[in-house]
Amino acid sequence: MKTKKKDRPAVHIVQKELLQPYNPVTINLIGAGGTGGQVLTALARMNHALNALGHAGLFVRVFDHDTVDAANLGRQLFTTAELGLHKSVALINRINRFFGTNWKAETTRYDKASVKDRDLASATITISCVDTVAARYEIADILKQLAAQYAGRNRVRYWMDFGNSRSSGQVILSTLEKIKQPASELYRPVETLPLVTDEFKELLSASEQADHTPSCSLAEALTKQDLFINSALANCGASLLWQLFREGLLFNRGFFLNLREFRTQPLKIT
Repeated sequence: MKTKKKDRPAVHIVQKELLQPYNPVTINLIGAGGTGGQVLTALARMNHALNALGHAGLFVRVFDHDTVDAANLGRQLFTTAELGLHKSVALINRINRFFGTNWKAETTRYDKASVKDRDLASATITISCVDTVAARYEIADILKQLAAQYAGRNRVRYWMDFGNSRSSGQVILSTLEKIKQPASELYRPVETLPLVTDEFKELLSASEQADHTPSCSLAEALTKQDLFINSALANCGASLLWQLFREGLLFNRGFFLNLREFRTQPLKIT
């Protein structure tokens, strides 16, 4: 007996061009701080594993205008030898040397003023690791505009946003356009995953009051964010991305993480 469509589990099915691409899948990583640095390392490991499995792998660009200072040492992935360097350059140089990749560092903000090159601004997957609500809304505006006007090989399709407070955070995957889904008698394929800026306006507004002033020391930084919240969030988020590439089926499009209570709540596709 066939299952009624409304009773089938909702799923998002990834297109073949990401699962078996002819060229590396382009990713723009916005933010090279506490979470961004950890995400970049996870992407490098993922790229190495995908290559070993016969996949074309990933090509990553990192956008960050900020430079390394003393307060970044310890909580973020930088050393004293990198003080004063752009965060994106320091991280990309290290990844390229270690993994033999040719990924790129962009020492600018990802905003409307600085990202005028559509080929540069566009990537199949955009990952944001920013710490302000305004930056998220600007990224959303840029991506929606690119989705409507840019039809190149790296047409924007997915946006994965990382956000956190002191000991909790969330990762949410969205689509910038309808992703064509195959017919299925087992599942209810979902072609659109709502943008974080549309679905979670109240959550973003609540976090808008957070203190984003730069810390002067590691001790001060640790009063604002737990030492391991960034790495925990990055690894769980990377696991979702790994599932996208390896399984091609997503029943969850993100999660909410509470590190103090060691609790993770998945965000189901509906």
